[in-house]
Amino acid sequence: MGETEFRGKGALVTGGGRGIGRAVARLFSERGGRVALHYRANRGEAERTFASLAEEGHLLVQGDVGEAEEARRIVEEAARGLGGLDVLVNNAGVFEEHRIDEADWEEWRRAWERTVAVNLMGPAHLCFWAARRMMEKGGGRIVNVSSRGAFRGEPFAPAYGASKAGLNALTGSLAKALAPRGVFVACVAPGFVETDMAEPFLHGPEGDAVRAQSPLGRPASPEEIAELILFLASGRCDFATGAVVDANGASYLR
Repeated sequence: MGETEFRGKGALVTGGGRGIGRAVARLFSERGGRVALHYRANRGEAERTFASLAEEGHLLVQGDVGEAEEARRIVEEAARGLGGLDVLVNNAGVFEEHRIDEADWEEWRRAWERTVAVNLMGPAHLCFWAARRMMEKGGGRIVNVSSRGAFRGEPFAPAYGASKAGLNALTGSLAKALAPRGVFVACVAPGFVETDMAEPFLHGPEGDAVRAQSPLGRPASPEEIAELILFLASGRCDFATGAVVDANGASYLR
């Protein structure tokens, strides 16, 4: 993979301030690309990530992807600042526990509404506007970040599993619709990754059992997942359009 692989390319990375998004943004910039680094609330983390990007020409974009009009503005701001849009990485997501046997009605309803808004409706709206920008340029690539929870189920956060299953289906549907227009859509489905979202599980009382789910005995690093995302965004294997690529350390096989 060359140091200038993404030279002249612009990418919008949602949830780019930390975790997988941070790793994607850094690697993309190190390989010559320009990044629109999206964040929702944690400006401090986003600014630290932004300061670590290689080269120049990047921008910070703030907004809530779970709000439809915000999603549109995020894409337009990114495309304007980058001079077009070649890559969209839908990485922003939320995970909220809402056990059906413990949550009250209001907790249950709020968790479903917020999770689906951010994890599924947000990417759908971002794809809608990003695809139009990409088609104007003759093509582009969209990579969605899903989860093994879409397949194995999430009993403590069923809205999370359902939203990620929907994201997988969205990926396939858009891949079919957009391939004739030169826009390729794929998805990565990680297991546990060493991120802030996973920290309570990895470093809590059940941490050893969680790590033992994989025969590797560890979670993925954000950089491992980022490498896979960038491969799908590179155009070196566009025939993988529509694919949902598992990256869970053989912790869940299907």
